[in-house]
Amino acid sequence: MRQPRVVLSVLAAFFAAVLLLPAGPAGAVADPPLPSAVFRATHNSYSGDLDGTRGSIVRQLDQGVRFIELDIHDNGYAANRDYSIGHDSPGDLVDHAGNPASNLLRDWLTVIDTWAAEHPAAAPITVALDVKDDLTDNTSYAAGNLAALNDTLTGVFGDKLLRASDYPATPPTVGELRGRVLAVLSGDARTRTLYKRDAGSSPAVAMNGRGQVVEVHGSGSGHLWYWSGRYEPDGTVTWLRHGRYDSGVTPAVALNDHGDVVEVHQSQSATTLWYRTGKLAGDGEITWSPSRRYDSGVLPTIRFTDASGTRLREIHRSQSNSQNWTWTGTLDRAARTVAWTGNAKTADSRYDRSTAVSGASRVHVWAGADGPAPAQTLRVDTATRSGDRIRYQQVAFTEFQRGDSAELQQDALFYAAPATQSSFITAARQAGRIVRGWNFNAASQATRPLAGFPATDHPHAAWYENLLIQGGAVR
Repeated sequence: MRQPRVVLSVLAAFFAAVLLLPAGPAGAVADPPLPSAVFRATHNSYSGDLDGTRGSIVRQLDQGVRFIELDIHDNGYAANRDYSIGHDSPGDLVDHAGNPASNLLRDWLTVIDTWAAEHPAAAPITVALDVKDDLTDNTSYAAGNLAALNDTLTGVFGDKLLRASDYPATPPTVGELRGRVLAVLSGDARTRTLYKRDAGSSPAVAMNGRGQVVEVHGSGSGHLWYWSGRYEPDGTVTWLRHGRYDSGVTPAVALNDHGDVVEVHQSQSATTLWYRTGKLAGDGEITWSPSRRYDSGVLPTIRFTDASGTRLREIHRSQSNSQNWTWTGTLDRAARTVAWTGNAKTADSRYDRSTAVSGASRVHVWAGADGPAPAQTLRVDTATRSGDRIRYQQVAFTEFQRGDSAELQQDALFYAAPATQSSFITAARQAGRIVRGWNFNAASQATRPLAGFPATDHPHAAWYENLLIQGGAVR
C-alpha cells in the first residue's frame, strides 16, 4: 500500500508546482523580451550522464536546452594555452561520451558554436563559465588572464556573440537574438569583480600619435601593473592587455610613435629610481626589458622630447628636499636601453604623469569610487568621456549571486542562486533580471514566475519537460 501513496505524493507536489507557473503556451508571449523568457537549462552540462541524465552537449541542444554551464580551471594554461573543463579539477566529472575527447575549453565551445551555426533560428544560447580558480593571479595574457578568456570567447563565437557592452538599453526579444550566443562569468567572486573594474594607486598614462595608450599604476602592495589600449574615434579607450611588469611605486611612462615604451619608478623600500623599456605590439602586448637603476630620488616623471622618439627627459624630486632634478636620455631602440646624461638641478616642474595629449586627443587617468566600487577604482577621462572604468572589454556578462558584494550587483543583468532559494529567484525575476536556479531537480522547486534558467541535472525527465512546457519555455 505504500507505493500508491508515494506516487500520489509525487503527483501532488508536481501539480502544486504547476499551479505556481505563469500561463501555459496558449497564453505565453510569442516573442518575449529576453529577461522574461524561460529556457531549458542544465547544471554542470559537461557531466553528461556521469551524475545525471543530460547526455552530450549536442543532445542537450537538440532537445531544446539553451543554457549550458561549463566549469573551468586555469591549471596547465601556460602549456595548453587554454582553460580546462572539470568540476573540482580538470577532467573531474567530465563525460566525454558524444563530447570532445579533450578537456580544453575551446574544443567544448566549438561544439556549441558549430551547433548554433547549423541552427540559426534557435533561441539564443547562454554559456555560463563557472570559474573555479582565481584568474586574477594570472599576471599576463600568456598566463591566462581575463583578456585571454575574452579572446577565447570572441575567437570561437565571432559575430554570433552578443557582447555585454552591446546589450541595448531596451531589452531585446528572443526573436531578435535567435542564432546568437551570450557568455556569462560565474564562480570565483574576485575574478568576476576584477573583470568589472580594476583598482590601484598613482596611475600614470602615455599616448602616441597613433592612438596607442599605455597606463601604469601601483597595486598598493608593491607591484606595478600596466594596461595598454587604443584611443577610439568616439573618444573612448578600448583596453587590450593587462599585466604585472615590476615591483615599486609611483610609476610614470612615455610612449613614442614606434611603440617604444620607457617607464620609470621608485623602489618600494628605498629611494632608488629605476627604468624599463618595452615594445608595444599592435595587439597591445608589451615585451619588457629588465629593470635598471639610474639614480636616487622620488616621484619620477618622463617624456619623449623629439619627433623621432629617441630623446627623453626625466624630472624627479630629491629624496632629501623639494629640489627637482633632471636627466636627459637617449633611447637605443635595438639594445632597448637608455643612455642617461646631463644630471642637474632644475627649476622646472615635474611632468603631469596622469595626463597625455596627442593632437585633439586627451587621456587623463585617476582613481576614485564609482558607486559601490572602491575609492581605488581606476578611471579614465578623455576629450569626450568622463569617469569610464579602466577594465577588460565587457565581452561576457557577470553574474550576481545571493551573498555577493554590492559592486557585483551593480548593473548586473544575470542573477543566480540554488533552486531552493525561491524568494531570491522570485524577487530577481520580478525586478526584470535573467535568473538561474541551479540544482533544479524537483517540480516542487518551481517559483512564480519560473526561473529563466531552471538548471537541472535531468533535462529529459518527463516532469521537467512538462514543467517547461507549462512555463512557456522557448527553444
